[in-house]
Amino acid sequence: MRAYSSPADEKALEIIRRADEVRSPNKPFRYTVTINEYKAGSDQSENKQVLDISMRFIKPEGDSKADARSLARFIYPPRDRGKVLLSDGYALWFYTPELRHPIPVSPQQRLVGQISNGDVIVTNFEYAYHATLQGEVPCGDTICYKLELTRRSPEATWPKVLYYVEKEGENRPYKADYYSLDDQLFKEVSYEDFHQVLGKMRPTKILVQDTRHGKRYSVMEYSDIRLESLPVSSFTREAIQRGTR
Repeated sequence: MRAYSSPADEKALEIIRRADEVRSPNKPFRYTVTINEYKAGSDQSENKQVLDISMRFIKPEGDSKADARSLARFIYPPRDRGKVLLSDGYALWFYTPELRHPIPVSPQQRLVGQISNGDVIVTNFEYAYHATLQGEVPCGDTICYKLELTRRSPEATWPKVLYYVEKEGENRPYKADYYSLDDQLFKEVSYEDFHQVLGKMRPTKILVQDTRHGKRYSVMEYSDIRLESLPVSSFTREAIQRGTR
């Protein structure tokens, strides 16, 4: 028998597809992400990390094949220079000059504050999750679609995400709530500071709140975003051992 998608499922898919297009271009690109960790009620950063990230997420179009790779180079603090986080699909490897070879790491492993390895790499919700439209809810001064996302593969970082996407305009992402395996709310993510970047209004700041403890939060700020296509050979374990620009 052939399975047919319901109109609601098709609508949910279109919503997350449009929101994905807002979060990142469907072309190889590069950006700097600055991560700061704060204590609740304070505006003084207690921990800072800066990474230079190249992304090769490309959706299949025409004769082109899908590609999903990333290369994150650690540039601050100075003691972390030379460290690299490489992803190919769901597989992640970490390399530091003190190691002989890159080692596999988990996307859930903490990097800075509430930010995990998987958070610094742009996730494509359309490919990682099944989506179900739950309805419409108020989001500040606008109305959002509320979608429940369940992961397509156990390799995806989070089992469930409640995703809020603005109903009007380009379907800009508003916030996402991430749930653990035992269906407990783990963290809340808000998309903020939209600016014209690479032809679209895109979020340049993401606020991440740890809901389990509530005493700290982290902020990821994106800058120097530009189109750039590194060769596929740069996204290999051998390349990061040799040193990648």
